[in-house]
Parts: sequence; structure tokens; C-alpha cells
Amino acid sequence: MTALTLSTAGPATLRADALVVGVAKGPKGLVVAAGAEAVDKAYDGKLAAVLDALGATGAEGEITKLPAPDGLKVPVVLAVGLGPVPETDESYDEEALRRAAGAAARALHGSKKAAFALPLDDASAVTAVAEGALLGAYAFTAYQGGEKKGAKNGGPKLPLTEVALLGAKPRDKDHKAAAERAIVVATEVNIARDLVNTPPNDLTPEAFAAVASATAKENGIKVQVLDEKALVKGGYGGIMGVGKGSENPPRLVKLSYTHPKAEKTLAFVGKGITYDSGGISLKPAGHNETMKCDMAGAAAVFASVVAASKLGLQVNVTGWLALAENMPSGSATKPGDVLRMYSGKTVEVLNTDAEGRLVLGDALTKASEDNPDAIVDVATLTGAMMMALGDRTFGIMANDDAFRTSVHEIAEEVGEASWPMPLPADLRKSMDSPTADIANMGVRMGGGLVAGLFLQEFVGEGITWAHLDIAGPAFHEGAPYGYTPKGGTGSAVRTLVRLAERTATGDLG
Repeated sequence: MTALTLSTAGPATLRADALVVGVAKGPKGLVVAAGAEAVDKAYDGKLAAVLDALGATGAEGEITKLPAPDGLKVPVVLAVGLGPVPETDESYDEEALRRAAGAAARALHGSKKAAFALPLDDASAVTAVAEGALLGAYAFTAYQGGEKKGAKNGGPKLPLTEVALLGAKPRDKDHKAAAERAIVVATEVNIARDLVNTPPNDLTPEAFAAVASATAKENGIKVQVLDEKALVKGGYGGIMGVGKGSENPPRLVKLSYTHPKAEKTLAFVGKGITYDSGGISLKPAGHNETMKCDMAGAAAVFASVVAASKLGLQVNVTGWLALAENMPSGSATKPGDVLRMYSGKTVEVLNTDAEGRLVLGDALTKASEDNPDAIVDVATLTGAMMMALGDRTFGIMANDDAFRTSVHEIAEEVGEASWPMPLPADLRKSMDSPTADIANMGVRMGGGLVAGLFLQEFVGEGITWAHLDIAGPAFHEGAPYGYTPKGGTGSAVRTLVRLAERTATGDLG
């Protein structure tokens, strides 16, 4: 993990491999952002003119590198675009700062230390820049370069070793707290990314459960793991029905973080399909190559519970990881089979590739037994949600409109694109089964909403619940942008952590 330091040193005195400054689009051209005044002075007040001559525009995420002049103890200055200059008396948008810091950190892979002289108007800006830099510095290199890492040894460029935030005051309690929080959150997001990026031959349900158990114990979190024998004995027909076709048996993991002064309890439930072949309803070629990411919901839940513990939040948080591998074999569940879920409800399986809702159904019922104040499940659940919202936005459904609105506002606040979605009651009838209590499939149109309606059937009566379908943003297949890398993104971790913080302080609408 990249180290983060706060520094009151001036840009002209700090030694580093690169110095990052912000530039923006002004009404009359390129503008050098606050924090870089000393750098501009080193260019005799002509930094904007030099960058303009090089074609820089200040567009969001735009990177321009240039040699440092005499007077700076760095060899390179990197200018990163912040987008339009804020209106009078307004600060730069936190997400713009986060993305700019992330883009700069990505551009500096292969360097050791970088100093960031971006606008830091308050503690919130410190959090944004710190998070962006630490998330942008991420790289998954566990399977590249052998024992000798780094481009010089034939491997990929390694991320920054250290990020120094210039203008952030280490003795200012608000700045210090903001940086410490950013370190915790970014660390856990990156751990979720690591899990998503790990090949499925190494991250089986058993292996994921072992990682969760070890980490939980290190952080004072209670852990309980139900193996395949306990799942059969307990009647978890959904999880066992999905996992029985694989040589790698399923697991249900419960993580429990408690605070002695907590007045509220949240339950997070994550879909953890460590590989999804579709089962007997086999996915066609072109649709299964990235299905190691189908456990991203469980990764987000795991990381969020650990973050809550590290931050010492005054709220109880339980995390449920419903882990299984969905494979075709002679023992696999077949279309037409009927499973008896943990709740006692029977489900006719019409499509074995609609497996996430089956494992979540069991986990939601089990989580409801603790009668938490709210349950939030997170899942890469449906391609239909990607069709509706694209690959950068997750959908939010809930059985309580006010709670759905709160979760949406929190997601937007932390920089995770989301959109509230309905649960139309008329779609429920499409899952009626002549054989069982409910089928695991309904009408194709509105399929993401149908999946949400299915999950709602397994939430305990009177419990507030929200469902995050992160199928789009959980795994990024295109070119990196901002602080978002190629591959696992850690989607929903920041939303869940902020939800836990708001619940702890009673500041939840």
C-alpha cells in the first residue's frame, strides 16, 4: 500500500520524483489552481502559458508533464486537469479532486515519491485528494514479474511508494483525521479490488472464507464459517443448490463487528460467486471470461466491515458472505429443479445462471434473524441493470423510499455513481411457479427489477432493506480513468462505509 504523509513544506523545498499541480478551464483560458503558487513562481509566473503552448486545456483528468525549472527540487512537474474553474466563492468539487489525484497517481506508476500540490480548502478536500491518490496508485501485480517486481526487471511498473500532500497540516486534528480515514477506506477498497482480481483457481469459496477469517481475527471481528456439511444440516438450499455442481464446496461466512456504545445495527450481505460459469445454463463464449468478478459484492461487504472496525465506528455491523462456485457437472442443479431455501420457501430454478439471487436469498433470511435496523445487500446481480444504467452506475432498490434516497445521496456524496430504481409490484406475478412458491426467473424486460423483487421475498418482515446491483461498475474492462483501474474497482465499499458512519452518528435521513 502506498504511504501517505501530510506536509507543510513548500513545493520549492520538498524532494520527490515528481510534483503534481492542478490546472483548470477558466473563462479566458488555462488557470493554475490554488496550491501551486510557488510552482508558478518558479516558472516566472508563466506556468499557464507554458502548459497552454503544450496543448493543455485543463480538462478533467488531462495529464501534462514538463521538466521542472531551477528552484524546484523535483525533476518533473505533472499538471492534471480539474475541469472548469468553480464559480465565485466555491471550492473544487470533491469528486473532481479525487479523480484528478487518481489520474496523476496512475500517470506516475514507476516513480517512488510524488508531492501533490492540489487545492486543499478544508478537511473534506484532504480526504478527496488522499483517497484519489491512494486509489489511483493501485496496481494488481501478484501474478506478474515473478519474484523481481518492477519494469526494470521485466515486470509491470509499480505504483508510487509515497504520496505527500502539500498544504495538509499534520498537526491539524481535522486534516489528520481526514487523512487517517482516507488511508483506511482506500486500503479496504484496494483489498476488495485484489480479491476481485484474484484468479478463481486461487480464490475458491474455501480460500475466500480463510482470508476473511484471518483478517477478521486480526481486527477484533468475530467470525463464523458454515461449511458444506453445516449448510446441508441447516437447510441452506439456495447456497447448496448453486454450489453442489463444483468440486469447491460453498461457504457462508458471518463477520460481526460490535461497538460497546452502539445503538444501531447494520447487516451487509454480499453475493460471493467466486466463479460463475452459468451452471447447466452455461454462459456462451464472450460472457464468462471475466466471471471471477462475480464475488465483488462479497468483497465489498468484507472490506466494509473491516473498515468499520479500523475506524472504530459506534455502530454494530455484521457482514454475510454467501460464497459458492457455479459450475456444470453431473451433480449440478438443473433447470426445473426445486430448491427449498433456508426460509422454507421453495424455488423452481428455471435458469441456473440466475444463481446470485439464490445464495443471497438464504443469506438475507439468515441476516434477518438478528433483526438489524437495516440490511443492505450488494451483488453483481443482473446484466439487465447494466443495460439500464451502463457500466459505471449501480442501481439501488429498497422496500423503503426514504432509505433508498439516503443510500443514493450517500453514494453520490462519496463519488460512487448510482441511481434509485423501483420495485414494481406488477412484475412479481411473472415469477409465479406452478410447481413451487416462486421461480428464480420472471419476465425479461425489467430483469434487474425482477431480481430485486425476488430478493425482497427473503427479507424479514418489518426490516428496512436496500439492494445494490453493482453489475456494471464492479469490474472495469476499458482503459483506466481517474482513480478507476482496469479490473476490479472496489465498487460500493465507500458507500457502505459512509452509511455505517452516518448510522453511527445518527445522521441518517
